[in-house]
Amino acid sequence: MKSSFFGILQRIGHSFMLPIALLPVAGLLLGIGASFTNATTIESYGLQSLLGDGTVLHALLTVMKSAGSVVFSNLPMLFAIGVAMGMATKEKQVAAISGAVGFFAMHATINAMLQLNGLLAPGTLPDGSLGMSVGINSLQMGVFGGVLVGLGVAALHNRFYRVELPATFSFFGGTRFVPIVTALTYVGVGILMFYIWPTIQDGIMHLGGLVNRAGYAGTFIYGFIERALIPFGLHHVFYMPFWQTGLGGTEIIDGISVSGAQNIFFAELASPNTKEFSVEATRFMAGKFPFYLFGIPGAALAIYHCAKPEHRKLVLGLLLSATLTAVLTGITEPIEFSFLFAAPLLYVLHCVLAGLSFMLCHIFNVGVGQTFSGSLIDFVLFGVLQGNTKSHWINAILIGIPLFPIYYFSFRFLILRFNFKTPGREDEGQETKLYTRKDVEAAKGSAAQAGGQKTDQVSELIVAGLGGKANITNIDCCATRLRITVADENLVDDNLLKSSGARGVIRRGQGIQVIYGPHVTLIKSNLEDCLQGV
Repeated sequence: MKSSFFGILQRIGHSFMLPIALLPVAGLLLGIGASFTNATTIESYGLQSLLGDGTVLHALLTVMKSAGSVVFSNLPMLFAIGVAMGMATKEKQVAAISGAVGFFAMHATINAMLQLNGLLAPGTLPDGSLGMSVGINSLQMGVFGGVLVGLGVAALHNRFYRVELPATFSFFGGTRFVPIVTALTYVGVGILMFYIWPTIQDGIMHLGGLVNRAGYAGTFIYGFIERALIPFGLHHVFYMPFWQTGLGGTEIIDGISVSGAQNIFFAELASPNTKEFSVEATRFMAGKFPFYLFGIPGAALAIYHCAKPEHRKLVLGLLLSATLTAVLTGITEPIEFSFLFAAPLLYVLHCVLAGLSFMLCHIFNVGVGQTFSGSLIDFVLFGVLQGNTKSHWINAILIGIPLFPIYYFSFRFLILRFNFKTPGREDEGQETKLYTRKDVEAAKGSAAQAGGQKTDQVSELIVAGLGGKANITNIDCCATRLRITVADENLVDDNLLKSSGARGVIRRGQGIQVIYGPHVTLIKSNLEDCLQGV
């Protein structure tokens, strides 16, 4: 049961990635647009003639700001579509449109119930209870509402997309039946939510209040747990409620109730009335910047200096690439997995220092938000360009500077003290290298594909490592890893998977995660082509 539960959780975590992947682009549009249409910024830098109201650039930046803001305003809808699509096993496009249908049906039903009971008038419900969802005045369910629709639609889709109806109604069978049964189901769900969601909402608010009352200790625990879940691929499931629901707080911005840490930050970013970003919201985001931009490079330098002299040149290339990926894009798994499996104690230390980074950013009022990760790009857009008085970004630098030597000396001491086999310190006979296409071909041999086409050797290795085509029941990927469900986990060969270039393999029963890095989407596409015989 535990392995099945883990498999479901990892698929849910992956399904979150589709709507999350939209956030960096939307954040860029909103960040640049809001930064350079801000009257204080324009006045401070004397840019009235270039960016002032009425100029062409001001109009263009205002459009960019609006285009970015609309994505964050409609995230619940995007989650309904993305989760339904991500959790569907086949015919994903049908699940996506059904997710939209279910979302509309549920909120339209709730709106009708509110209207019938005279609860749409101002003051009839507590502040923050109501909100607009794609133009429908409904209960403020946030991303939870979208996830509820997405998961339910995926279950209906996987159950009914092959249903056969009697001959008279056969036109409405198969995939056409899914949006029909979705609409009917979510009318019922909408009626049910009208009665039970206010109680759930109260519970969420109380839990969020508990987290907030824990103060700095709560922020430390949040940062520690978020980092500790990275190896299991479940960190999205953990932080998303804080970013997108009342767990992360609720504030009134320009007369509108906004719930969720990330939603609060971007609403404040878009508002011309914001003087200072809410630290109670950014406490769930800002802590990443010091250890992403300073701590991880310190750890990489320690690993490099601890490598055997004859291996340092090779290790330098590996670590430099992984560190630049972490700093510039905020994808930290490549560097974290370089020591996670070889030295788990280092990863425990890393989690503690990450929690400390979150707590210190909270203490020193760092108000820098993020779209998807704590990258340098996000730090500049949402911290530096907003001005120190609004974001206190300089404090993040001051926290990060001592983190560099703390990471460096603690990692170096532990590696040497316990002789951890970090990259470049492998035993004799074990080569320090990144796997190349030649290595893969040598490991696999010169297999020929039917029809005379060249075989994708990496995909063939992955298929073999997963126990063959018949053993693979589901394929997905997130930012850095393949997420596979297999029929029989005993047929999975970790060594074959690693020989395909994988940096690690994580098993949880039938849920298998194979870690490659940011290029994993290409590996997934090639693997799917291989399985389909393309």
